[in-house]
Amino acid sequence: MAATAQEGAAFTAEDRARMQQLLRELSDLKQSYAQEVRRLRELDMQIQALQARVGGVAAAAPREVPQPLAHAPADRQQDQAPGPAGTPPAARQDEGYASSAEDAQRAREAESRSVADVKQQSTALFNRRLTLENGLSYNRYDRKQVTLNGFLALDAIFLGNIAIENVESDTVNYNFAARWGVSPRLSLNLDVPYIARKTVYQKGGAGGAAAAIAQEQTDGAGLGDISASANWKLFGERGAWPETVLNVGVTAPTGREPYGIPWRVLERDEDNFIRFAVPEEQPTGNGLWQATVGLSAVKTTDPAILFGNVGYVHSFARNFGDLDNNPLTVNPGRVALGDAFYFGAGLAFAFNERTSLSIAFSDRLSARARTRYEGGDWVKLIGSDANAATMSLGVTHAMTPSATFVGVLGIGLTPDAPDFNLTVKVPYAL
Repeated sequence: MAATAQEGAAFTAEDRARMQQLLRELSDLKQSYAQEVRRLRELDMQIQALQARVGGVAAAAPREVPQPLAHAPADRQQDQAPGPAGTPPAARQDEGYASSAEDAQRAREAESRSVADVKQQSTALFNRRLTLENGLSYNRYDRKQVTLNGFLALDAIFLGNIAIENVESDTVNYNFAARWGVSPRLSLNLDVPYIARKTVYQKGGAGGAAAAIAQEQTDGAGLGDISASANWKLFGERGAWPETVLNVGVTAPTGREPYGIPWRVLERDEDNFIRFAVPEEQPTGNGLWQATVGLSAVKTTDPAILFGNVGYVHSFARNFGDLDNNPLTVNPGRVALGDAFYFGAGLAFAFNERTSLSIAFSDRLSARARTRYEGGDWVKLIGSDANAATMSLGVTHAMTPSATFVGVLGIGLTPDAPDFNLTVKVPYAL
């Protein structure tokens, strides 16, 4: 009897293990089956659209209607009442079929529009011939620092002036972009920005009094630095491998460079040392040619979309007629901005076929800039290196079959990043 009980327990354990294995196989088959069903429906709609386009919908004679696919649920096959105007049951949209080219197009957009919009923002969309994009962004930057002008006596008492400096900057950037899908693997992009900037400078210790604060505001507006870029699809999304795109671009110094701008002196010391000076106008560009190379990737895991990017920016050195802010002197020289390395990653959720919500992190690390006055040596500028990290929240909504609304709120995580930025874009596919 004891031996019989042991055999029964062993048999039960084997059955349970076998059952778990069969359940896993069934789950895998269900997932594969669902993917095949979606693919079959998409192919069927494409065929219906092509037939409608070639033969016409209204003028075409009654044709043989394809029978429902084998994957249609049995309960729905039994409930096949004729649709409006005598539409054959197999041609109804609720069975996954399209009765016209317009219906097929709408069905394809409803199935993947939110995913396509996220891909367009994170990498590039190659299946749209031409997309025109209007974007408007606002950046707020506020930075305070304490300036000590003096010396420390007896390692405990500071003798001199203590001044609090504050710089507040508001920037509005309108960007017009054109995206052209040359082929299923290549797209070209052109970005033309127009920048309006207002900066307020505040300096404590005016006139030698620590409580006195001097303030001055300068503005600037004009064309920014124009960028041209290309995207090349290296790998398509397949299995666990994400869609991977190579990005290369160049930025031209078409905006007003920050070098050679006249400075307005507001306060001098008794020995004629400039204590407070501001530029008469704000720049709209960095004044240098730049080249960018990077990789971006997107992976769709229904209902989530994973994306990320990494890249490198190189700035080419350039000569300028004047590098310092002293209005009484002219010191020509050469400027080399530090190269930058950027990376980011994010996650988007497609709530439905038209709307998705995303969260992303991005960081840009810039090396220290260098200057060389005419006849001198290269000198690194202390404090010119930067680490600008931002956390972003975005929403994408398909307003029409051709237009998409994109809104992004970015929050600066480091002192070198803007306090916050708000971006609104409307891509329109032609």
